[in-house]
Amino acid sequence: MSLHEPPPWPSHGGQSAALLKRYGLPAEHPLEDFSANLNPLGPPDWVAETLGRQFAAINHYPAPDYAPAREALAAYHGVAAQQVLLTNGGAEAIFLAAALHAGKRAGVLVPSFGEYARACSAFGVQLTPIALPGPGFTLDLEALMAAIRDIDVLFVCRPNNPTATLIPFEQVQRLLARTAESGCQVVVDEAFIDLAVGLGERASLTPLLAEHPHLTLLRSMTKFYTLPGVRLGYVLASAANIDALSARQPPWSVNQMAAELVAPLLADTAFAERTRSWLEREHPFMSAALAEKGLEIVPSTTNFFLVRPDNALRERGLTSNVLFERLLRGNMLVRHTHNFPGLDGGWLRIALRDRAANQRLSKVFDDCVC
Repeated sequence: MSLHEPPPWPSHGGQSAALLKRYGLPAEHPLEDFSANLNPLGPPDWVAETLGRQFAAINHYPAPDYAPAREALAAYHGVAAQQVLLTNGGAEAIFLAAALHAGKRAGVLVPSFGEYARACSAFGVQLTPIALPGPGFTLDLEALMAAIRDIDVLFVCRPNNPTATLIPFEQVQRLLARTAESGCQVVVDEAFIDLAVGLGERASLTPLLAEHPHLTLLRSMTKFYTLPGVRLGYVLASAANIDALSARQPPWSVNQMAAELVAPLLADTAFAERTRSWLEREHPFMSAALAEKGLEIVPSTTNFFLVRPDNALRERGLTSNVLFERLLRGNMLVRHTHNFPGLDGGWLRIALRDRAANQRLSKVFDDCVC
């Protein structure tokens, strides 16, 4: 990169320093972060104190099988402990799933989270992108089945990041029935499923594990509990797949302090109820507020929105890139989409936050589009 070229676009949300530098803004430029899709209510109040108490245990190795954490997750999801693998965040779960299929052929729906492609590249997995056509980014099951006729594993994000769309439960059932016949493994990343809106018992695919041993679910505790620095995720799958994934995982991959949080986090039903109330209240509010700005909004099923200026705004020269810069200069950081194949910077992703922050963003939007 020459001295005159801007820094590359960051590959994840929450990376403000490179963006401020890109636009010539000082490092101390104040920003409210709408680029990272985290629960604004967390982490739960008790987490800091609990981590402090656990500090005395850092001179001991964790139990290599993380039995207490796995048993708590198994009870929570109604599966056997042998069907659970604790991981160092959702990212390690993705890389382990790719490692399991090293040297084989994979399909991935795009636009979607970039770590699937990175993980496949790391393990020599030949990747076939399968486009979800915009602007609705909905799945055509027959087109998908034709596209994956010769692949060994399919990666799916549900709800999908960054589109906030979700493949319906019944459509996944049909997909699993078809892939069972073809021998294609299906890996579904449910990192945002606990933050899904209005789905009830049809949200998670966990009930389908019993009848579909070729299904693997990747989960994260980062988003719901606002613990990105702790790195805490897990995999739900058949016992055979868990054994195969475990054989590829480094010893003591998850630190003891993270593992000890699993059971109390799952037991904190009050925090979960507050989160559901926040979602039910703020999701329709923010959806309506964004629509009033002259934005196209992909119908969202989770705690973020994919938007772009509508035709009238674009005719005035207000592209997503222009809007991104105006928001940044107005102290609001949203997520660019320059490194999402199929979006290529034409859209913006906006996280849902608390009412006061959502109202502040709405006001800055008014200033940006007027």
